[in-house]
Amino acid sequence: MQAKDSDPPDGGYGWVVVVSAFMVMGLTAAVLKTFGLFFVEIQHHFDELASTTSWITSITIAIFHLGAPVASSLCVRYTHRAVVITGGLLASSGMALGFLGLNMVWMYATTGFLQGLGISLSWTPAISIVSHYFSKKRALANAIASAGECVFAFTFGPFFQWLISQYGWRGALLIIGGIQLNICVCGVLMRPLASSCLLEASRSETETPPGKSAARINKEDKSPITHKTFNWMLVRRTEFVLYAIFGILAAMSFFVPPLFLVPLSHSLGINESWTASLLSILAMVDFAGRLLCGWYANLHVTKTVHLLTMTITLISTSLMLLPLANNYLSLAIFTGFYGFFFGTTVAIHITVLADVVGMPDFDSALGLFMLIRSTGGFVGPPLASLIVDMAGDYRAGFYMAGATLVLSAGFLVTLDQLQQRKERGRQSNTEPEKSTLPYPSLHFLKLQ
Repeated sequence: MQAKDSDPPDGGYGWVVVVSAFMVMGLTAAVLKTFGLFFVEIQHHFDELASTTSWITSITIAIFHLGAPVASSLCVRYTHRAVVITGGLLASSGMALGFLGLNMVWMYATTGFLQGLGISLSWTPAISIVSHYFSKKRALANAIASAGECVFAFTFGPFFQWLISQYGWRGALLIIGGIQLNICVCGVLMRPLASSCLLEASRSETETPPGKSAARINKEDKSPITHKTFNWMLVRRTEFVLYAIFGILAAMSFFVPPLFLVPLSHSLGINESWTASLLSILAMVDFAGRLLCGWYANLHVTKTVHLLTMTITLISTSLMLLPLANNYLSLAIFTGFYGFFFGTTVAIHITVLADVVGMPDFDSALGLFMLIRSTGGFVGPPLASLIVDMAGDYRAGFYMAGATLVLSAGFLVTLDQLQQRKERGRQSNTEPEKSTLPYPSLHFLKLQ
């Protein structure tokens, strides 16, 4: 085994992993995004209230976020490949079993719980392993992988609608469940990277010192990777806490615009066909924003946390301006700005997380971040709806989202200041070592 295998390849087979993650994003997050097409069909079939039926999607989203620490812990204990394959089997089973449509509780358990757990066990390690395979090109790789959600969401809408019209909602669920088995294929392609810990283990086994048996070596000098556990102590690190608070506030805002965009357009008297095109515009510019921001971040011209702060500020500005729209053209323009900057944010926020905690703790950090961030996703829409009800205007929801994002940017600025202060402290600690040699000639000798 070569030692160079322990370093992120930043290319090569890593691009196969990126394509696999791209597919996983589409077969998980994009399916979740477009599941609303089944809402009316299921509601009519069981003759239930809209609130009762909506629990299917709510359970899926809740389990998706709550299962993130479980997925990260399993990645630490086993491999990303094994967890993705398991997630693919669960997601496919949950969707396919929904075909039976026995009752609403059955739908909660299958297309709700099983599907949500499968998405969590697939999505989390797929994003994580991309960051392990890339270092210098990590932002670009994450952007390409996350773009799978946009591409698949754009195509799944009409495709799922066609499946429902041809095979009914139950037949469509069965077919989609079969399609989701491709997550397992993607998981097989996610080959684990060799680590320095494994290299040390293999070296200790081949170079057994005299007087020590191989069994004793395996017992005493076991590789540290076998003892690696989920790091819950990240919640004690100030940098991670600041970034997690940013995640909560950002999630409170990100779920609001898609919720009120269509009602706002209706209140402006815009035709339904034109309103539907707004969602397509949102998907297309989101895709472009992810790729362009990933490419720019890969140039390393701007520090990633600075770039994220800038994109968050631009999103909040676009949300503040969006309510000023009074016709389709102006609404489409402001929607395009919001979608583009949203895509740029999604492209790099995982990269910033890796920079904040470091790769040794990244798997644990991703799971905890997803879990903590979910609270913002749960609180944001109800809070915005309450504000809209009080104001009697859908524009109030966009103002609330924009203001919350401005607040979240403040935590990014605080995080950056803390990191800079620590960096200056490390540099000042190394300066006394340089000044211990009194004569310039001795400095030259030390360099020799």
